[in-house]
Amino acid sequence: MSIATAVKTEYEAIIGLETHCQLSTNTKIFSSSSTAFGAEPNTNIDPVCMGLPGVLPVLNAKVLEYAVKAGLALNCQIAKYSKFDRKQYFYPDLPKNYQISQYDLPIAEHGWLEIEMVDDHDNPVRKRIGITRLHMEEDAGKLVHAGSDRLAGSSYSLVDYNRAGVPLIEIVSEPDLRSGQEAAEYAQELRRIMRYLGVSDGNMQEGSLRCDVNISVRPVGEKKFGTKVEIKNMNSFSAIQRAIDYEIQRQIAAIEAGERIIQETRLWEEGSQRTSSMRVKEGSSDYRYFPEPDLAPIEVSHSQLETWRSELPELPAQKRHRYERELGLSAYDTRVLTEDLPVTEYFESAINAGANPKSAANWITQDIAAYLNKQKLTISEIKLTPQTMAEVISRIEKGKISNAQAKEKLADLLTGISVEEVFAGQELITDPTVLGPIVDEIIAANPQQVEKYRGGNINLKGFFVGQVLKKTNKRAEPKLTNELVERKLNNS
Repeated sequence: MSIATAVKTEYEAIIGLETHCQLSTNTKIFSSSSTAFGAEPNTNIDPVCMGLPGVLPVLNAKVLEYAVKAGLALNCQIAKYSKFDRKQYFYPDLPKNYQISQYDLPIAEHGWLEIEMVDDHDNPVRKRIGITRLHMEEDAGKLVHAGSDRLAGSSYSLVDYNRAGVPLIEIVSEPDLRSGQEAAEYAQELRRIMRYLGVSDGNMQEGSLRCDVNISVRPVGEKKFGTKVEIKNMNSFSAIQRAIDYEIQRQIAAIEAGERIIQETRLWEEGSQRTSSMRVKEGSSDYRYFPEPDLAPIEVSHSQLETWRSELPELPAQKRHRYERELGLSAYDTRVLTEDLPVTEYFESAINAGANPKSAANWITQDIAAYLNKQKLTISEIKLTPQTMAEVISRIEKGKISNAQAKEKLADLLTGISVEEVFAGQELITDPTVLGPIVDEIIAANPQQVEKYRGGNINLKGFFVGQVLKKTNKRAEPKLTNELVERKLNNS
């Protein structure tokens, strides 16, 4: 079935996300095994995460701290009293045949985050998305299917239990999202927040951030929700957007054909750019939740809560608002500068070293970003320090070097060569008594161009400016050069 990208206006989509974030602890949620990614299969395991008889789980205190900080950053109400529960289901990657999670008393509820997009005029468009709950749980293992990326079609499957017991927080949004673009932006903002907090690296390629989408459609004006479908297997933000856009149109097409939407789990197939049915969705009653008997209830004191609150950093949305309000930056610049924490830290270090905020933003979001993309590097890997960047900007503003010179020498600066060495003997000529005779020489050497200029072809001024720059190896100060050339050409 061919799916169009535009959503018919007589329908609206109702979208919510369930996001699993792996917490960046060194050890698992209930045991001392390592959480390091990439270890040999079944080497980061122990009797607790494997559910062997006679062992007892013990909550990793860092998991609770990270979960509470994440809840606070998402404007949630932190529960004074919460507990763990057993979620019963059988699957080969679940060694205990149950998962320790939280059901009716999660650690955090009733929060929100703000998503921000930019319209065609570079104006920020903001929307608040509700957070239903945030709870702690352990991860399951991983199945590796031989001959296929799915169980269906594989000749056999292998189980790696290294992930079993890895600490997760599951963040459930309210059904406030209405498009694939909004959902992708929500997931990206969530990852930014987790990275700023330092509680998760958010690497989707390593499974540190996984999003499941619940989506239904209904006629515009209808109050009742349609039958929701869950989509899994989206490994990028662009895949989230494309999967949702496809599924919206699939459901609309089915409804208009008189078909009934069933509650099911579907997989996003990247190759064919479509969703396919995986299984009929279970209800919560199928999991037979009951309180975890081996773990005590959790109580967070007021003093502990306020201590963790005081340790929260300035978050991405707060930075964007501050950059626009105090530094006068555009919505586009603030989004790029706050996308990754290392970029933000680089920018702020340059500002603290005296760089003009707008100039620093331009260099980081344009020239440096282009270099990083081409070289496949991160900003942490370049040798141009924020302090050196501030010095370059200062030299440009003082007229010692031109913007063009700095751009031309950027590659040298990025490899760590000092400003003094890069620009040795290249300071701009700003003395009109030195530059004037050079302009006179260029004008005298090009009488035909002078005649054409004075005959009305004023665009030829650029020719004379270019000749002066060439004669001085680009050391002629541009503004002064333009003024001298125009004055002398008009002095007939």
